Amino acid sequence: MDNQLQTIYQSILDGQHKDICAQVEKALQNGVLPRSILEEGMIPAMAEVGRLFEIGEYYIPEMLIASRTMQAGVAIIKPYLVGTHFEAVGKVATGTVKGDLHDIGKNLVGMMLEGAGFEVLDLGTDVSPDKFVEIADRVDVIALSALLTTTMSNMNIVIDALRAAGKRDQVKVVVGGAPVTGEFAERIGADGYAPDASRAVSMIKALMKKR
Repeated sequence: MDNQLQTIYQSILDGQHKDICAQVEKALQNGVLPRSILEEGMIPAMAEVGRLFEIGEYYIPEMLIASRTMQAGVAIIKPYLVGTHFEAVGKVATGTVKGDLHDIGKNLVGMMLEGAGFEVLDLGTDVSPDKFVEIADRVDVIALSALLTTTMSNMNIVIDALRAAGKRDQVKVVVGGAPVTGEFAERIGADGYAPDASRAVSMIKALMKKR
């Protein structure tokens, strides 16, 4: 790996938010391609962050800091990527279901997905089923989040609404959140479930390969 890309990679791992922008700017000035910065420096760094989380060496705070560092760097190269017609791995809509205002888990999943090269459309919190139905034509995956046992049932309502609109087969639906289980996901007909942000990325990548 190029020394400049290695520095960017390490800054994301270490969560050096204040340094990443200057490092990305310097790499661009030195002729490093924006796509190389993303695909050879940033995305591998976030993959390593996910691996470290899964083996217990990183925790949610470290993941959040690394993800925010990545986002700061991506903001610098995004205009260049648009100019080179960079294509995202896939498009994912994230949202916390109706009645639930919690967003930390959803936001972390979104940041990790962006770090893996996905385009993420964040619908926010307290999202009605109609909004998920409306977005279904524009994304590959809808990721539903709930932190309360009282709002989990609204995940099923979203899936039923997609079926009623004739859009269920057009989009994959994945679910997650503290009270959500694999058994619950299977029961409501979701395409996947992940207990944390790192495994959500891996699971969504696997679903994309099946499309």
